[in-house]
Amino acid sequence: MIHLDYNSPSSLKLFLEKNNMAMHKKFGQNFLINESARKRLIGVLSLTQNTSVWEIGPGLGAMTEEILLSKANLTVFEIDHGFTAMLHDFFLEYEKQGKLNIIEGDVLKTWKKTIDKTGKPDCFFGNLPYNIAATLIADTIEQEIRFDKCVFTVQKEVAKRMTAKPDTDDYSSFSILCQWAYDIVPIMDLTGGNFWPRPDVDSRAVLFTKKNNFPHCNNPQLFMKMERALFLSRRKNIRNNLTMFYNNSMRAEAVLARASINPLVRAESLSLEILLQLSDYINQDII
Repeated sequence: MIHLDYNSPSSLKLFLEKNNMAMHKKFGQNFLINESARKRLIGVLSLTQNTSVWEIGPGLGAMTEEILLSKANLTVFEIDHGFTAMLHDFFLEYEKQGKLNIIEGDVLKTWKKTIDKTGKPDCFFGNLPYNIAATLIADTIEQEIRFDKCVFTVQKEVAKRMTAKPDTDDYSSFSILCQWAYDIVPIMDLTGGNFWPRPDVDSRAVLFTKKNNFPHCNNPQLFMKMERALFLSRRKNIRNNLTMFYNNSMRAEAVLARASINPLVRAESLSLEILLQLSDYINQDII
């Protein structure tokens, strides 16, 4: 296995130049050059032999190497053709042993096919670019796929939305979706200097742990559709947004009355538990 100095921006830059490669801003490519941070993030996954892991955006394999050293079974998703070729070169022995599977392409288009083919992994891991982070996480939850553990490094603003509470500016449909499926705790904040090239924003790593007592609702697909609708127009009260959802003001007011919810409040003031209850009332109304 070829070893790069993953802690040295100059060494990484020289390697890319020698191989006629470049970083692509459109893919949100930034290498985590802080070795202690890399080890800490992998450590949080508590990997054991044959734990199955997905890694998103491995780049040149700094995290990949740490995961493989734990003897886990790893699948990586890499959109950059040049990086994919290098990963095949660097980790050929692991591929031969069946410990590494490299999937090239846009993970938003390939993750579902991969689950259908190989099954759901135990852990989900990645330094997620801003332009796909929320979409990817939401997509898996909406497909009712929950992993035992996830460690994501995302733009700090996205991480704040993941853990936001009612009546705060960051509380959103995405907050509810994440907190419905997982217990979420921050791991560490990472300033731009921990990465190369240095991003303009700070990042935060978070741990998602699958809830053992998954908050119940009678119709999960209806719940997800409803909670998205209630946040479409944040400045409107829940009666107005629910009227749009039903396309019927009388039914909206009736179901809010049965749920004992003030029709003048906004969705951002309602807890996950209240929204789940409202979903069940709507489900009864539809049935």
